[in-house]
Amino acid sequence: MNRIDQIITRTGDNGTTALADGTRHLKSSPRFMTMGDVDELNSHIGLLRSHLRIDENTDNDSKINELDHFLTDIQHHLFEIGSELAVPGMSFLNSKALDMLETWSAKETANLPALKEFILPSGTIGASQAHVCRSVARRAERSMVDLAQVEAVNDLLVRYLNRCSDVFFIMARVLNQYAQHPETHWRGNLNE
Repeated sequence: MNRIDQIITRTGDNGTTALADGTRHLKSSPRFMTMGDVDELNSHIGLLRSHLRIDENTDNDSKINELDHFLTDIQHHLFEIGSELAVPGMSFLNSKALDMLETWSAKETANLPALKEFILPSGTIGASQAHVCRSVARRAERSMVDLAQVEAVNDLLVRYLNRCSDVFFIMARVLNQYAQHPETHWRGNLNE
């Protein structure tokens, strides 16, 4: 494995950066915008994992450990997505990654009360951070769709990011349930 010894290279000072194949592109290109959104999502998940340890009550330690492991798997998958974006033509993400998200979502949704109205992002710090992850996942998905309009993109990447936003919505509800924190329901149109 090659070691990265030099972080400051100054090669991007002109507003361009390189893909793994050596080609240089504007940092504002759709591919790099998508890579940035996926990286931002991964960073927000790291923050969510940190909050799990300090935010949630100890009665759910085993559940929090499982959730942390699940989040780590998502971070690895997002790194695989970033790798696909950095190495055009290569495939890294496996369809089992999508299956993992769907299986978790079905299992956790079955344990939640049915939604009868919209809820506002709120609750514990962990739940609120999960909502941030949800909204950043949506942006990453939109960026991926934009990229797919101008370049070939593995359709699994779009589907994975779409499921991620669902996962983080469910996760916010799960974390509030663990903490016995009530959900804040949208009060509807105040003009009625």
